[in-house]
Amino acid sequence: MVELTGNTLTLEDVKRVCYEGELVSISKDSLKKVKGSRDAVDKIVSEKRTIYGINTGFGKFSDVVIDESDVNDLQKNLIRSHACGVGDPFPEVVSRAMILLRLNALLKGFSGVRPVIVERLVTLLNSNIHPVIPQQGSLGASGDLAPLSHLALVLMGEGKVQYNGTIYATEEVYKKEGLTPIELQAKEGLALINGTQAMTAMGVVNWIEANDIAIQSEWIAALTMEGLEGIIDAFHPAIHEARGYPEQMEVAERMRNLLAGSQLITKQGDKRVQDAYSLRCIPQVHGASWQSLNYVKEKLEIEMNAATDNPLIFDGGETVISGGNFHGQPIAIAMDFMKIGVAEFASISERRIERLVNPQLNDLPPFLSAKPGLQSGAMIMQYCAASLVSENKTLAHPASVDSIPSSANQEDHVSMGTIASRHAHMIIQNVRRVLAIECICALQAVQYRGVEKMSPQTFAFYEEARKIVPSITEDRVFSEDIENLTDWLKKNKRQWTTQLNELIFQ
Repeated sequence: MVELTGNTLTLEDVKRVCYEGELVSISKDSLKKVKGSRDAVDKIVSEKRTIYGINTGFGKFSDVVIDESDVNDLQKNLIRSHACGVGDPFPEVVSRAMILLRLNALLKGFSGVRPVIVERLVTLLNSNIHPVIPQQGSLGASGDLAPLSHLALVLMGEGKVQYNGTIYATEEVYKKEGLTPIELQAKEGLALINGTQAMTAMGVVNWIEANDIAIQSEWIAALTMEGLEGIIDAFHPAIHEARGYPEQMEVAERMRNLLAGSQLITKQGDKRVQDAYSLRCIPQVHGASWQSLNYVKEKLEIEMNAATDNPLIFDGGETVISGGNFHGQPIAIAMDFMKIGVAEFASISERRIERLVNPQLNDLPPFLSAKPGLQSGAMIMQYCAASLVSENKTLAHPASVDSIPSSANQEDHVSMGTIASRHAHMIIQNVRRVLAIECICALQAVQYRGVEKMSPQTFAFYEEARKIVPSITEDRVFSEDIENLTDWLKKNKRQWTTQLNELIFQ
């Protein structure tokens, strides 16, 4: 059980809740804060004080005062009108993360919602009822208005949800679960949709997947080192300590551990004096990408525990301040940084693929073909990798440098952070496929060299991967191999992270 406080959520907690289905609960102190914040809103309404979002319109309509009898309709109209998301839905795990993050933000006690709102969000999580939320339509400022409105619709008993692997109208699932739609009251609609939880939820899922991919890239790079009889000296600790980047030193250490005991790696001067950069500079390039992931982790864990709606309520309602915490710029920049860092794993991987298949760059059979000329072998797999890498270069263009004014120029600078997070997710999927291609080629290369000469660590990886992709004895539809190995990497990500940690800390 993960207890939520509004202040202590970690990425590890998100993994447990969103990937492993762990239940959540609300701390007593945070629920007390929620109640106090709601009492403040009720007091504002009863005193007929004019406060943005409670009894005024929204955006350019902020100067329009709403009659007390209409404040509930104001919230309902807000959600329905703002539910303008389009395109394919977010992955279910992202929808689940969105509920979790929105719940955690409301528990800080600055948003003015009733306890029934946070309790319903807990029910959705613990009952695996996940809103169907279209991916496109958010500018990433004023919050993720469109995506979060689709989440809020579900609290009202409207919209669609994914439940037990099937999409239903929310009202159907509510009947099955004995749930009653919630009629939103003053401030609650705005509190649910002013926030960065769509881009942050997507960002958290991105980070979890990217972190696993980064580890897998080292296992696969180690296979390639053996397939090309790479020079181990490039990973000597003295080189990396001389530069001083912790991430670079850590990659070099992991590579040394992965290759310990291998008879396929070489020393300087054994076969050549030095390797090409795609082998020699693995710690430097991968290490720099790890730096970007570490930066992203720091920003995500701040944002996961942040109050990002507007206005925020302090001092029991005596201080209600309109600000801009819903602006997604910190996460937009972090996602753009992640895009660059993760894309580099594929960029350098594709260059290693080229070295594995190009007969002018190695002494292996041309394109790792069983019958060169008659059979093309891995020739077009390298084409595929090159195509994915090129696509990543387009996707890596920063979304955060763009802004288009909205709401009659009231909201005149926006972050495009949700676009950045979505593009980061697309890059991650491409990177995993490029790594799968490198893995297929490296498996074939070490087989030619002699798997009995591999390190015990890489041989264990080889044996598991060979269960998914058999040896290339003749040409076949390699698309199936690429997708099968990609799925295997995605499903078995924890296994190789755990094994590598055991190698280092044993």
